[in-house]
Amino acid sequence: MRKSLTTGIICLFFLVSCGRTRETGSAVETESLTPVTVTHPVVGSLSEVITLNATSRFLLKTSVKSDINGYLQKVQIHLGQRISRGQELFEIRSKESEHLGNTINKLDTAFHFNGTVSVKSPSDGYITELSYKAGDYVQDNEILAAICDISSLVFLLELPYELSSYIPDNKNIDLLLPDGNKLKGTIESSFPSVDPVSQTRLCVIHANEVSSIPENLVATVEFKKKSKSDVVILPKASLLTDEDQNEFWIMKMTDSSTAIRVPVKIGLATSDKVEILSPVLTSSDIILLTGNYGLPDTAKVIIQNR
Repeated sequence: MRKSLTTGIICLFFLVSCGRTRETGSAVETESLTPVTVTHPVVGSLSEVITLNATSRFLLKTSVKSDINGYLQKVQIHLGQRISRGQELFEIRSKESEHLGNTINKLDTAFHFNGTVSVKSPSDGYITELSYKAGDYVQDNEILAAICDISSLVFLLELPYELSSYIPDNKNIDLLLPDGNKLKGTIESSFPSVDPVSQTRLCVIHANEVSSIPENLVATVEFKKKSKSDVVILPKASLLTDEDQNEFWIMKMTDSSTAIRVPVKIGLATSDKVEILSPVLTSSDIILLTGNYGLPDTAKVIIQNR
């Protein structure tokens, strides 16, 4: 009886030990799998673009001049003020007219002669320069103020000369402002000269809704170089390369837990997408998206976003 009891205890201990060994082995095997996320190739259109800067500028700046010699009776504007065409800016009265006006008014009090001249704005715009204040003496044809014509506001794009051949394909272009707003623009013309240092030429972009845009605002422009349709596309994060970027590869799943290294040839690339020229990939292929860096040719992985 004692012998049977002892034998039973030994068998029970052996079974428990085997179970723990299997559990421990399973845990070790799970811990050795690299956690990854995956993606699939898609077929679509892709454009290779270069990001350039475009700066807002007023092409037309108008000078407001005095018509006579005299004293500024009124200055009805200030720097930075937005004014409208025909708005009164200054009132000038000559020194001679003051004496003449008093003489005429004594002869006929109903005449109300004051001898003042009103200077009005020639265009809509902003006051960017103001040279005198009320009471100052000004001479005929002297510049009193400068106005930036709102209708002349454009964006000047600094385009590398080697990209000039792509202008016809980029006539209609988007301008991304620093506040996140986007304007529709059109490349109308380009300057017939290049910067001697940077070898860039200025292209004039006319945009809509620019009445509230200040001068010297820098916007970004995505200038398209090439465009393709019906190409195989992968997220750029799934692409791996060597230090010299001479070789490229992806990690492709062959079963539920094994990923292998697949050399690829790439075509067009953007900031987040890349065209795969070869080998031929399909939408059913499972490609590692994250966790792929540093994996060997054949790696054991565990997918987290299946």
